[in-house]
Amino acid sequence: MKSNSLKNHVDRLSAGYLIIGKWHKHRYTIVRKLGSGATGTVYLAEDGLSQLVAIKVALDNMAITSEVNVLKHLSKVEGKILGPELIDVDDLVTSDGNIPFYVMEYLKGTSIIDYVNGKGAEWLGLFAVQLLGDLENLHREGWVFGDLKPDNLLIVGSPKRIRWIDVGGTTLLGRSIKEFTEFFDRGYWNLGSRKAEPSYDLFAVAMIMINCEYPERFEKRAGNLEDLFQKKIMESQRLQPFCSILMKAIRGNYTRAGEMKSELIQLLGDSPKGKKKSSVVKQTNKSRKVKKRSQKKPSFLIEFFLILSLLILCYILYLFGQMM
Repeated sequence: MKSNSLKNHVDRLSAGYLIIGKWHKHRYTIVRKLGSGATGTVYLAEDGLSQLVAIKVALDNMAITSEVNVLKHLSKVEGKILGPELIDVDDLVTSDGNIPFYVMEYLKGTSIIDYVNGKGAEWLGLFAVQLLGDLENLHREGWVFGDLKPDNLLIVGSPKRIRWIDVGGTTLLGRSIKEFTEFFDRGYWNLGSRKAEPSYDLFAVAMIMINCEYPERFEKRAGNLEDLFQKKIMESQRLQPFCSILMKAIRGNYTRAGEMKSELIQLLGDSPKGKKKSSVVKQTNKSRKVKKRSQKKPSFLIEFFLILSLLILCYILYLFGQMM
């Protein structure tokens, strides 16, 4: 009964509910629920300065500790933003017992599926390149994201950037994936194991790109599943250019995120729109150089006349001195 009451606390914190940390005494007022997962529930809240933050609460203290350790580790990766900033870690005291929670940066943005809706293939490719770059850094640090899916990603800022919002499924390389979502899990499709290795995340990247084109997703069926994926990809005008890369990721042919990233960059650069963009950039740079040269000429003339005027003035003063 007690555990059920605690579970209700975790899942059903209402708007206006005040969380006061047992140890740090920081206050957070719940605004609304953001979502639930296997390891806990995330809420939008206001801190004591009326700043918006995200709070994750869970019954499993080990799960919270694990995620906090991941966020701390990611924050030490120099020059890289690999997850939301960790702000506070504490316990919520209730009549039924303590509930562990942690507070992190609240990232406001748009889901990748909504953002690329109606946009061309180059946008999908661009965000995939960004995601693969972040995964490359994560894998280098010895971790696999695990539960990689659109729900755990947001498009934020200007210029637009893809960011992670939940690291609950992050797993050390070599271990078993601890949290997954079927559509993005190669084990569900019988196309590989659930061992935490880079190729597991790269399968999920391919499925995220496919999910952007098929928001309702599709189910597993009897027969050759690779044929199913290839058919779905080729039926989409936006996915067709990526067919070879997506199929390699689905088959597990990539061992590093950098390999998939390099091929995507090359593909985007070779596309007509990519070449057009490159041409525009070159033309813009050329125009800037011409502009700089045209700006230098009047600047040089001004300096010349200033120096000449100074020399004339000195000469006049010299002549005046001679007359005295």
